[in-house]
Amino acid sequence: MLDLALHFGKGPVLIRDISKRQKISKGYLEQLFIPLRSAGLVTGIRGASGGFTLARPPAEIRLSDIIRATEGSSAPAVCVDEGNLCAQSKECVTRDVWAEIKKACDRILESMTLQDLAEKQRAKSAESSKESGWVQTSGV
Repeated sequence: MLDLALHFGKGPVLIRDISKRQKISKGYLEQLFIPLRSAGLVTGIRGASGGFTLARPPAEIRLSDIIRATEGSSAPAVCVDEGNLCAQSKECVTRDVWAEIKKACDRILESMTLQDLAEKQRAKSAESSKESGWVQTSGV
């Protein structure tokens, strides 16, 4: 999704190109795009100049939307969302810790958008380029 955000407005992006840039297997990406498409976060375009684009601008897609689409809950343990799984859930302090972790994660994921991530990535890439002395000359 970050790759799509970095290329937003430049036309559809091929999964194979994302795979190469991000060093993630094409098959895994294809599986990830199924729930992202179902959730209305990405749009697939068929044809010779096809690929995927974000369904909305990066500033309108929260990280929580992505996690919900691909993972479901951000809970680190199933018992956080389903307290009736264990007879000891009401007295379990470990479950309380997991619940606090979930709240913290949800707060962070809800507060950040893909635009925020794209801006941070561009800043890191620029800083890295400065440190290595490499100057980008193309609009990649």
